[in-house]
Amino acid sequence: MQDAMEAGLAPRPDHVPADRVRDFDLYNVPGAAEDIQAAYAAIQQSSPDIFWTPRNGGHWVATRGEDILVMQRDHSRFSYQQIVLPPMPEGTPRQIPLEIDPPEHARYRRPLMQALLPSIVSELEENVRQVAIDAAERLRPLGECEFVEDFAKVLPIHVFLELVKIPLDDKAYLLTIAEDSVRGSTAEIRLGAQHAMGAYLLPWIRARRDNPGDDLLSKLVNVDISGERISEAEAISYATLVLFGGLDTVAGMIAFIARFLALNPGHRRQLVERIDDEAFLKNAIEELIRRHGLANTARIITHDFDYKDNRFRAGDRILPANLFVGVDDRITADPLEVDFDREKPVHAAFGNGAHACPGAVLARREIRIFLEEWLKRIPEFRIKPGTQPVLATGMVNGVLRLDLVWP
Repeated sequence: MQDAMEAGLAPRPDHVPADRVRDFDLYNVPGAAEDIQAAYAAIQQSSPDIFWTPRNGGHWVATRGEDILVMQRDHSRFSYQQIVLPPMPEGTPRQIPLEIDPPEHARYRRPLMQALLPSIVSELEENVRQVAIDAAERLRPLGECEFVEDFAKVLPIHVFLELVKIPLDDKAYLLTIAEDSVRGSTAEIRLGAQHAMGAYLLPWIRARRDNPGDDLLSKLVNVDISGERISEAEAISYATLVLFGGLDTVAGMIAFIARFLALNPGHRRQLVERIDDEAFLKNAIEELIRRHGLANTARIITHDFDYKDNRFRAGDRILPANLFVGVDDRITADPLEVDFDREKPVHAAFGNGAHACPGAVLARREIRIFLEEWLKRIPEFRIKPGTQPVLATGMVNGVLRLDLVWP
């Protein structure tokens, strides 16, 4: 036990059987440099359905879709009160609204849901599409690009900063902070990113609390809970979490999809040929999302209970990683294969239940616009010879670099 502690590993609790222990580090997954989702699928195939790892403070991992879907919906046993690994230092402000359980959660979530209704997202579409067109047109004559910086991050950050009415000139600074927040391998790095984002947002938050507008930031920082406006500290936490989500996750999904299409010309040509077939494109997008899950959120066990043949104890942490659902061969046949004609692709990329991602409609719209406008202008592209895509694992998996070329 002493050797484990010296190596930075948590000692195995008495209620965890020795045969359930696996050495799994979500910040360093074997094989992830080539294909993150395939690396997770390999863990799924070689491990118990639920196992315990001494890494990142020590926690359980659920690998099968059946269990993950239960854990996403059952907040009474699997609470969202602590969602990151390793856990943040004691006293760290909770991430609003993600680290709040129902029914309190609904009151914080409501303004975000109302701001991202399908009808409102449709109103944004013209602007989103123009950003995609401008970026693709600028890149097309160059014959190459670093896709993450030149396109994948451009689309969501333009859209999101427009929603919150924050200057686009600040995007480079904000993206750097977002990277540390979602893929920082230590609690100190992630906490530093939260503090940096909070410090950046504070003057904007104070201005919107003094003179609210009709933008998303004004709605978030003036949430009314039981007749009282949330505190400034809560407003900072809320705005910080939403900004991180808006800046990083959509960019990550777009980059994963671009990487897949660069490596799979047959699938790319299928999309090019049927890009105007709305039903086909909608299903193809769900299939691409299924294959390229990226978000991870942990849970904390609320009380002692047995789940299947596992003994959970109050305070245990568990990682029901979303992407395991999409690559689960008990749910999807040949899950690592992408089949655009697959009926009703099953995934949990946007979560389920009370905490399902309120930005899912906007994310799907941005992915669709990316495919439509990019493929119409740059239908043939591949990985630049001599380069390798740079992938990263963490609480949100992502693509850090993707060099593409085209005729």
